[in-house]
Amino acid sequence: MKKVILLLLTCFWIQTASAQTPLADSIRLILAEGISAGAFPGAQVLALHRGEVLVHVTAGHHTYAGLRPTRKDDIYDLASVTKTSSGLLYLMQLYERGELQLDTPLGDLFPVFAGTDKASRTLRAALSHRAGIRPWVPYWQGTLKGNARYPWQKNWDTQRTNDYRFRGRTLRRDSSRHYPTRIMDDLWLHRNFKEKRIYRAIRKSPVKPEGDYAYSGLLFYLLPELVEQQTGEDYRTYLRTQFYDRLGASTLGYRPLDRNLPLHRIVPTEVDTFFRMDTLHGVVHDEGAALMDGISGNAGLFSTAEDLARLYQMLLNGGTYAGTTYFKPETIATFTRRHYADEGNRRGLGFDKPLLAYDQASSTVAEAASAASFGHSGYTGTLVWADPERELLYIFLSNRVHPSRERRAIYELGIRPRIHTLLYQAIATE
Repeated sequence: MKKVILLLLTCFWIQTASAQTPLADSIRLILAEGISAGAFPGAQVLALHRGEVLVHVTAGHHTYAGLRPTRKDDIYDLASVTKTSSGLLYLMQLYERGELQLDTPLGDLFPVFAGTDKASRTLRAALSHRAGIRPWVPYWQGTLKGNARYPWQKNWDTQRTNDYRFRGRTLRRDSSRHYPTRIMDDLWLHRNFKEKRIYRAIRKSPVKPEGDYAYSGLLFYLLPELVEQQTGEDYRTYLRTQFYDRLGASTLGYRPLDRNLPLHRIVPTEVDTFFRMDTLHGVVHDEGAALMDGISGNAGLFSTAEDLARLYQMLLNGGTYAGTTYFKPETIATFTRRHYADEGNRRGLGFDKPLLAYDQASSTVAEAASAASFGHSGYTGTLVWADPERELLYIFLSNRVHPSRERRAIYELGIRPRIHTLLYQAIATE
């Protein structure tokens, strides 16, 4: 028995000691600073260099109550990291097969845009966020009537059980044949909401002159339907069979509770006090994605750091992973390069890129990130960034919107770029 205990203690000591590297310790100090400042209750950093784990560090807890420590196998709401990790992959496939031209007018691809003032804007421009499309539409506000969006706090717990807040054919507290889509346990969406409300709002949304940069997620809302119309497959099934399952990324996907992923492994996001009136735990944070049944090309993916790394390592490798080819290097190069740099636009096609002129106050990545690097950030406090020149992959996951999206310390303290800088410094000495 003593030998068993000694063996267990030795294994624990080895695991602990192996994690105590100067790089890991430096990252922990920055994460601790963020936790102390209220940037997030917990976070984790995973970095790979040349396909091997450079560091994987966790800190803090799921919430400020401190009941569950952050673990490496925790599952996070990726927010806008979804943009580069879901429907965009299908567009890359079409392009590689010669079935998609980047300058195709949006009206030819998406029926929602046909006959509108957005019909002639090109896919290349839209993916680069310079097609003049509106940044976002607050669809959730269209479900509320009167002053219900700011309910009186008195007797609210009683009042919220009724449907008085919601306009007709939007949301109800109980499911029915007309309200089959679950948003929360006591919130159900009308079956025609997507077509009648969301698509109509996208059609009617105003546009700016083409060439004006405006980060927009509206196009990405339409990608799931495009995939299903053209492939004849369910959108989620297509992504799983084409990418996630083949990569071994079992947690990467939509609606984690539907996939029987344990709730205790999923990190909560915001305590919603204006729409869903509950802590968002296991359901998508983004209101627009929530009103699309949690399935959107704009937001909605959940994942562990390791499973997101599998997808991005494939992109970093030029389209191959574990002996399987998903894309040609030329395809990835096309989508991850800047197409309008001469206009001062830093974006790739769906992918984010480093600032054209580095600004420490506004950048989410290190100044050392090469012009070839690419990735995306997420509103919930996530970031993934790949640098093919340095063979470096950086993943930062947190729930900075807990308990409120008003918390800005992750930006004010420059948490993510500071850690990214440490990674570049570490590989420079190898």
